[in-house]
Amino acid sequence: MLAPQLADLAGVDAGQRVLDVGCGPGALIGELVKRLGAEAVSAADPSPPFVGAVRERYPGVDAHLAPAEELPFPDRSFDATLAQLVVHFMTDPMAGVREMRRVTRPGGVVAACVWDLAGDQGPLNVFWGAARQLDPAVRDESDLPGVRQGDLGELFRAAGLRQVDETSLDIAAEHASFEDWWEPFTLGVGPAGSYLATLEPARQAELRELARAELPAAPFVLEARAWAARGTV
Repeated sequence: MLAPQLADLAGVDAGQRVLDVGCGPGALIGELVKRLGAEAVSAADPSPPFVGAVRERYPGVDAHLAPAEELPFPDRSFDATLAQLVVHFMTDPMAGVREMRRVTRPGGVVAACVWDLAGDQGPLNVFWGAARQLDPAVRDESDLPGVRQGDLGELFRAAGLRQVDETSLDIAAEHASFEDWWEPFTLGVGPAGSYLATLEPARQAELRELARAELPAAPFVLEARAWAARGTV
C-alpha cells in the first residue's frame, strides 16, 4: 500500500493537522484518519463524486470541492500537505505545489508521489503495452509531469520548497483474477480508462485479450514503483 509509505515520508504523527490534495475517494485519507483522527484531516478534490464519497465514508473530515491550484484554506494551515498519485493530473503542477506550500506552516512538510509511468515499474505498463499493439500511435502517460525519476524533486525545488528529498515507494499488488485487474479500467477514470471508453466494443475486447496474454495466470502479483519527494516549507 502506498498510503502508509507516503504518510511515513511526510512524518505524519499524532497531534498534527494535515491536508490531502486530490484526495479522490479517500485512498490516503483512511491512513491519515487512522493516525490522527478525522477532525485533524482536511481534503480537497475537483470531482464532486469523489468529494461526496469522502464525506460519506469519513464524515469528520473537512472535505472541499476544489482543484489543487486553488486550495480553499488560509496560509499556514497545516503541519503537512500530501498529494498521492495526483501531481501528474494537475492542470498546472507548479501552481498546485505552490498552493500546497502556501497552506503549510513554516517548518512543515509537503510530500507527493506519482507512479513510475515512464519507466519499467509502472502499474499501467501492461495496459499501455497492449494498447500500443492495438494502435502504435496511441498516447500513453509517459510524458506527464512527475512520472520520471527526478521530476518531483525538480518541481518541488522550483516551487520554493527546501531540503527536498527524493525516493521511490514500491508495492506488490495481488490480483485474484484477470477481471479484478481489468475492472478499474472500465470505469473510465484517468487516461487509461478514458482511452478504453473511446474504443468500440470489439476493439475493447481485443485490447482486453491482448492484456490478458501479457499477464500471468491468476492469482498473480504485480510489482509497481512510485517516485516520491518531500520538502520543507
